[in-house]
Amino acid sequence: MLTTGFWEVQDQAQRIVQRIAQLKDKVALFQELAMDFEDLEVLVELGEEDNDETVATEIREGIISLSRKVADLELTVLLSGPYDRGNAIISLHAGAGGTEAQDWVAMLVRMYTRWAERHKFKIDVLDMLPGDEAGTKSATLEVIGPNAYGYLRSEKGVHRLVRISPFDAAGRRHTSFASLDVLPEVEDDVDVKINQEDLKIDTFRSSGAGGQHINKTDSAVRITHIPTGIVVTCQNERSQFSNRLAAMKMLRARLTDLELRKKEAELAAMRGDQQEIAWGSQIRSYVFHPYSLVKDHRTNEETGNINAVMDGEIDSFIATYLKEKARVQEG
Repeated sequence: MLTTGFWEVQDQAQRIVQRIAQLKDKVALFQELAMDFEDLEVLVELGEEDNDETVATEIREGIISLSRKVADLELTVLLSGPYDRGNAIISLHAGAGGTEAQDWVAMLVRMYTRWAERHKFKIDVLDMLPGDEAGTKSATLEVIGPNAYGYLRSEKGVHRLVRISPFDAAGRRHTSFASLDVLPEVEDDVDVKINQEDLKIDTFRSSGAGGQHINKTDSAVRITHIPTGIVVTCQNERSQFSNRLAAMKMLRARLTDLELRKKEAELAAMRGDQQEIAWGSQIRSYVFHPYSLVKDHRTNEETGNINAVMDGEIDSFIATYLKEKARVQEG
């Protein structure tokens, strides 16, 4: 108990330090924008006084840079949810289609990992179930960084792939699906109450790839929350204790997400919304053949540069969704 308490206190202290760093970054960004704006004003005045047209290019570049920074700041303002500023837990699951769908999950894991790297976020693998022949059946990742959940909640839903399958000897076109669930990382506080008598905890031997220890002991943990039927599994840590802590983190996140979706459904009913508020609805298609196109079906945002998207360039889809959702809520 003493060891567990020590780690909980250390975790809370780390969260406080992380929050202070986030606030400092926001203040620094605003100050940087103000300075950039003042510098551009001075440059414009000097150009007008000296009638010097050579500074036009510098002014133009400065305006473009400032506009991008302002757009980024505007996006963070849209992240006003109770958990938006925190970390995210994402879970990917292959749909029907066997190896093709499992390969699609592996491709999406790579895409979100690259996206996280672009934002200098950290990725922790909480659970990974390899495919039968190739790819990944399911994966649960923790994305650690400021506003990670706020950004990634726009990715929740079903992602559709259309391509010539490399696993089909006849070279036929296949359509595959993968579902993505996005959960907020929740602090271990009074907001989420979990009674120990409501939990069924099982241990088993890890089925994933590992070293000399990981597959020889019952270190993997499966926790079932009996009242809701929610099941979480973690097997990527080296010890049963670490896997249990990670599984409890996932359980708190799923219970919190369940309450958030209930509240969203209640608000939608009050507003008279007809559209389904369900994470399982198809949100985006990735077409490799017979043409190249990535299209978000909620906002109609699209691009033909599918290779860039699969390399993690998904910010345009995230930004468009967040702005559209804010517009609908204001309306």
